[in-house]
Amino acid sequence: EAGWVDPADCPVDQPGLLREDYLPGDLKFDPLGLMPDDAEEFALIQTKELQNGRLAMLAAAGFLAQEAVDGKGILEHLQSM
Repeated sequence: EAGWVDPADCPVDQPGLLREDYLPGDLKFDPLGLMPDDAEEFALIQTKELQNGRLAMLAAAGFLAQEAVDGKGILEHLQSM
């Protein structure tokens, strides 16, 4: 119930319509209570999370590039150390 409007209530010409009060990244799942109440603090945490995700994608691309170059997977490289 956090992000998208129920498809039954959504106009036919607007599939995937987002709710008015939806903030990207806020899925109302915070069992540890880590989400800040302040909007500015939330924006800061959201930016940090995006940067962390981008760094993880670069690392995954590095693993794929290494495997494409020498044909060995990451586990074979770790075992040969």
